[in-house]
Amino acid sequence: MRPIVLSGHTRSLNQIKFNREGDLLFSVSKDNLVNVWYTHNGERLGTYNGHNGTVWSVDVDKKTVLLVTGSADNQMRLWNCKTGECLYVWEFPTAAKRVCFNSDGTQILVITEERMGYRGALRVFNINRDPASWTKQDSEPMRTITFSGSKATVAAFDALDKHIFTGHENGKVAVYSHDAEEGETGIDAELEIHHVKAHSENVTDLQFGADATYFVTSSKDKSSNIIDAFTLDIIKTYSTDTPLNSAISLPTRPYVVVGGGQEAMSVTTTSARQGKFESRFWHKIFAEECARLPGHFGPINTLAVHPTGNAYASGGEDGYVRINWFDDSFFTSKPYGADFEIAEEDQ
Repeated sequence: MRPIVLSGHTRSLNQIKFNREGDLLFSVSKDNLVNVWYTHNGERLGTYNGHNGTVWSVDVDKKTVLLVTGSADNQMRLWNCKTGECLYVWEFPTAAKRVCFNSDGTQILVITEERMGYRGALRVFNINRDPASWTKQDSEPMRTITFSGSKATVAAFDALDKHIFTGHENGKVAVYSHDAEEGETGIDAELEIHHVKAHSENVTDLQFGADATYFVTSSKDKSSNIIDAFTLDIIKTYSTDTPLNSAISLPTRPYVVVGGGQEAMSVTTTSARQGKFESRFWHKIFAEECARLPGHFGPINTLAVHPTGNAYASGGEDGYVRINWFDDSFFTSKPYGADFEIAEEDQ
């Protein structure tokens, strides 16, 4: 395995995201910075400056033309990927904790925090993709979903943009209709189609598999689930001995990778080995742990898989991003048990 360490943040990472081609990686952190990197050599290509608070979330459209970020400064910003220009700013009463493009980049969803008397909400905005009018965006959302019970922590569109999936603080995973032909735009107060109690604690991540028929969740309850995107049935559960912050499914091999570790407040009194800060590989079908890859000196906060499946990246509480490129042997070895081991020199 060929690891590349990216050093450009001074505080803990919150989210990382590959673009569709996989040649670029975007990262956001508590140091207010939004960085973009070349994935083949780890060189920093540039920084998007403008936020005045922790940047919680980032996403890039499939053409790598527009970038969106959400921050603790109560703003969601739209950026020109190529030039770094901030095209538009949406202001909210509370922090923007999660942002996400739909499949064709014509809409953005944002989750705003429940705080100071304001209810947590999920808003969907239409995006003007005409380059001549990028700076003229709709200031009002086309749809708002409010949460009177447990607030949403993560969300994503499905592959056809017909539904929105959310993960909640109480462990619930829910699906909402987003079909333009169904219902009117406006406020939908807890209008969910279906939900399942997937975890017993906060859902920390929700990422779709390569074919979008399922998604992978992670939780503070020390488990990760594969959930059917059509029925919300829990297909597989991977139980660990540490809180999890992120989980991904590899598209070319039968593995799920999870990351987390002991809470950040206790890291200074815990060694890396005791804190369990490794990326953990689980066999997707047999639900058995196959390998662990160390490298971070604190909890892993975010994971992202390369679109080709040839690599994955992790962002940690230590402020570093690691891009791990798999060796050829990873794709030729038997995908089970002792036949898959990470060599000592690669750790």
